[in-house]
Amino acid sequence: MSVSAEHKLMTRPGTTRQVRPGWTEIVVGLVVLAVLAYGFPILLQWVGADDAMGPIAFGVILAAVSGVAGLIAFAVAVRVRVRDRSVFGVRRTTGRWVLVGVAGGLVALVVSRAITYAVLMLFGPAENVQQSYADAAGGGVLAATLSVVFLAVLTPIGEEFLFRGIVTTALLRYGAAIGVVGSAAVFAVMHGLNIVFITAFVVGIVAAELRRRSGSIWPGVVVHVVNNLVAQLLLVVLAVAA
Repeated sequence: MSVSAEHKLMTRPGTTRQVRPGWTEIVVGLVVLAVLAYGFPILLQWVGADDAMGPIAFGVILAAVSGVAGLIAFAVAVRVRVRDRSVFGVRRTTGRWVLVGVAGGLVALVVSRAITYAVLMLFGPAENVQQSYADAAGGGVLAATLSVVFLAVLTPIGEEFLFRGIVTTALLRYGAAIGVVGSAAVFAVMHGLNIVFITAFVVGIVAAELRRRSGSIWPGVVVHVVNNLVAQLLLVVLAVAA
């Protein structure tokens, strides 16, 4: 879908008033996400719930929170002004775009891992900021299954709804470069200034570009699923091997 077509979809029928989401939706969505995705785990740790439930159960809960928080943040942001979800790219796509999403996910996976490997070779080992996910992956069949479902399915859907549906859509008003690169940068920063930043940025670039070209968030969801699925299955394999 071209930018001009996207523009038409963001204009109310019979009027010239643009209904494209903007900074209001971005700020509301990101604030809600931060409160839920970061605030809730901190609250659990503050009350000692993480110790009470153990690292495996805590890891599974964190895996679920990452996806649920994105969906809630999207739902709240959509209620601010523009309530038509299709404006945010929540619309059906085609089988061709799904296949493009699979290919894009594989490309993002290879490129991000290559860059990450190079960085680690240059600067040495980095802290494992996703140890909780690794704990869940190695916590038995049920915990491993739940972690894969939450991180490889629920999280991509929640994060794509928010970051590509809200952030990319809003920033595309400033042009393709800012819409794609800018939203990918926001996505990466929200993952923290750590080694995960690289993967998040690469996945964000690919997913945002597919959002822009297809007019739908679902190809980006596929990109995200492919990346997270491979990563999570690798964690499970390593846990079993250990």
